[in-house]
Amino acid sequence: MKISVSITLLLLLGSVPESESAECQRAFPEDIYAVLRETTASLVQLKADMALLQTQGTVMNCLHRVIAVQKYPKGDKYVFFCVVEQIRQVAFSASLVAGSQAVTIGPFPSDTLLIYKHVPTNIGNAYNSNTGVFTAPVRGAYHFEWWVAAHGDNGAHASAAVLVKNSENVFMAYERQTQHFGTSSNGVTLLLEVGDVVFVRLVADTLAYDNANHHTTFSGFLLFPM
Repeated sequence: MKISVSITLLLLLGSVPESESAECQRAFPEDIYAVLRETTASLVQLKADMALLQTQGTVMNCLHRVIAVQKYPKGDKYVFFCVVEQIRQVAFSASLVAGSQAVTIGPFPSDTLLIYKHVPTNIGNAYNSNTGVFTAPVRGAYHFEWWVAAHGDNGAHASAAVLVKNSENVFMAYERQTQHFGTSSNGVTLLLEVGDVVFVRLVADTLAYDNANHHTTFSGFLLFPM
């Protein structure tokens, strides 16, 4: 979710009546540095206003940044636009098992979506622990990592989990453990549009193991908006 605020500053380049010159010099600075100083002051006030709104529960997890300062000619005037953007903070980590009991999931006859129930971090609430699905709240570059644990069953089944973007399989983490215990992991950075979904599927005829130590996990965060 982005909110853009335009701050318009007008600079007069033409001559002005002598009686108004001092006032015009104060109202319309002659260089970009003066504009930026005024913009900085406006941003300080904007930040204070947003902080107040956030305490009232109307703004969620936002940062501010100046994304453009542009000058447009308009007759004998110049118009400066300073665009301020609010960016949602997004980061989550989740593991398969919420309790302390050891659990083996699978095998299933087809790829099956994994729902990670233990969610210690979910900044921005983009991950849904009821569905196992992450939904991108803003357009940007996101990084994801996932781990799948294997507990040996004499090699009868491997452990494999594939990251899915919308309906497209992206990367897979795979491990075949004939005895004892092992894990496999993978990671990827994706460009997501608003509303794109990302989740992890257990590959058909494979297993995923987890216990109170939280070996089988799914994490992601927003690197930067675009």
